[in-house]
Amino acid sequence: MSDATPQPKGPLGRFLALPTDSVPKTVFVAVMLCLVASMFVSAAAVALRPLQEVNKLIDKQVNILQVAGMYEPGVDVVEAFGVFEPQVLEIATGTFTDQFDAASFDDRAAASDPALSVALDNDPAGIGRQAKFVTVYLLRDDAGGIDKVIMPIHGYGLWSTLYGFIALEENGNDIFGLQFYQHGETPGLGAEIDNPRWKALWPGKRVADDNGELQIHVAKAPNASGADYHIDALAGATLTSVGVNNLVQFWLGETGYASFLANLKSGDIS
Repeated sequence: MSDATPQPKGPLGRFLALPTDSVPKTVFVAVMLCLVASMFVSAAAVALRPLQEVNKLIDKQVNILQVAGMYEPGVDVVEAFGVFEPQVLEIATGTFTDQFDAASFDDRAAASDPALSVALDNDPAGIGRQAKFVTVYLLRDDAGGIDKVIMPIHGYGLWSTLYGFIALEENGNDIFGLQFYQHGETPGLGAEIDNPRWKALWPGKRVADDNGELQIHVAKAPNASGADYHIDALAGATLTSVGVNNLVQFWLGETGYASFLANLKSGDIS
């Protein structure tokens, strides 16, 4: 009779017979730990997605309240936002449409949908495609007339696409405020578009002159149009400032909200 120890048969048997600190077993444990951890992370991400969407919506509403001068710390955001009237705007005609539900229309999704957007040949804002429809927000006075209108804007800065809102008075020409809520610009430089001191330069500026010519610009010094249309460029952030100038002129110009603003001035939008 042989005294030889029986050898494990098959790959599993040979694997189990290896020492605990062997390389194959160490690698196996590491892989299994990574797999289990990734499953937990994925499950948490899925479970938290509805909460994340709610937080994104609230953040958007906070920014609209801020650009309209109606935000106060501690305010019930959902309740305060209830005074705004969302409307889906057809950019080409400058009129509202009931083709979509204004409460749920997704502007960003529309911009990437070939059926709801157009590719841009002349693209100073660097956005690639422009949605045919966007959601604007009306703020009415006590008599029911339009007091302010808040419009979404976006365009490329130095490192990222800047997403924000611009608020205009009821005449469609006087700027009440500008607010960016998402960007990836350099802290201390391009990210100064979030600085309250720089944002305070916008209220009271005019979009177009008395002849209807677009004049608003962001630059180091005023041009011939004068100080009423000039916003000082950010110090040390030339390319971000150029990006803001380009996107503001794009969205307030003929390819953007010009038709809507003309309808607002003429009283066709009420």
